[in-house]
Amino acid sequence: MKNTIRLAFIMILLFATQLFIAQTANSKKDKYDFVVAKDGSGNFKTIQEVIDAVPFLKTTETKILIKNGTYKEKLEIPENKNNITFIGEDKDSVIITYDDFASKKNSAGENIGTSGSSSFIVTANDFKAKNITFENAAGPVGQAVAVRVDGDRIIFDNCKFMGFQDTLYPRSTTSRQYYKNCYIEGTTDFIFGASTAVFDQCEIFAKPGGAYVTAASTPENREYGFVFLNCKLTTNSENDSYYLGRPWRNFAKTVFVKCEMAGHIKPEGWHNWGKPEAENTTFYAEYLSTGPGGNTASRVSWSHLLTAEQFANDYTIQTIFKDWNPN
Repeated sequence: MKNTIRLAFIMILLFATQLFIAQTANSKKDKYDFVVAKDGSGNFKTIQEVIDAVPFLKTTETKILIKNGTYKEKLEIPENKNNITFIGEDKDSVIITYDDFASKKNSAGENIGTSGSSSFIVTANDFKAKNITFENAAGPVGQAVAVRVDGDRIIFDNCKFMGFQDTLYPRSTTSRQYYKNCYIEGTTDFIFGASTAVFDQCEIFAKPGGAYVTAASTPENREYGFVFLNCKLTTNSENDSYYLGRPWRNFAKTVFVKCEMAGHIKPEGWHNWGKPEAENTTFYAEYLSTGPGGNTASRVSWSHLLTAEQFANDYTIQTIFKDWNPN
């Protein structure tokens, strides 16, 4: 009798365990609209297929799980496919990569150019990505963009951006972008463009062979360009080998707030790109920089040190993004 009761109890326990596992699996599956997996275990094997499957002009979020794997695809989220969210299984194991570069020839024998070199392009609004590595694998061959962003209200959370020159291109003059806990690496001008972009608690890694971290092209009528909040500027380059930025366009705006800077940052901090007139039009500033490269005593005379009042009033996420809250 006791053995019978014990066996019945074990069977009930096994059934309950299987039911719980099944319910948990279904619950996880229900979290996503689509699943991409190279091994065929999802809805699609490629990311291009899932982009194609998202309906045009959808007004609600489409959540897409991307399982671990290297996806060699040249991709664009088009402007009529808003509200798409990519969620990777693991930041270091979900890799979206391509290897175009600016001087590569198209079918007409012309250079594809910097914009055309992009591995991943976001033209739509309200795109989000989490736990994904974006890469341009062309190597040190000149301009070769990993990610180009034209859309508005764009969020990258816990992502990596890998490349050399021109790795990350926040391109549009009307775009607002938020990068949180991201890793961005490159050489020359590896964060460049005209958008308003906030980098919050990111690691900005300067590789050997470059000299400029940023190259903003902020329009004259835009209040903010690139803002780095509580970031770490790291490197395996030599000391005094990098400028914080240079102005791609004369009204470039770039500000570092409470950032820790390694010794690769030059004491003068900023470069005018051979355009003396830009010294009167750019806005390059810092607030409470730390680390070997954070000593502001020898910064160029035309850069700025924010006051505590300026920081408090002008450099919160809410102030920068106005009616958009990315958190």
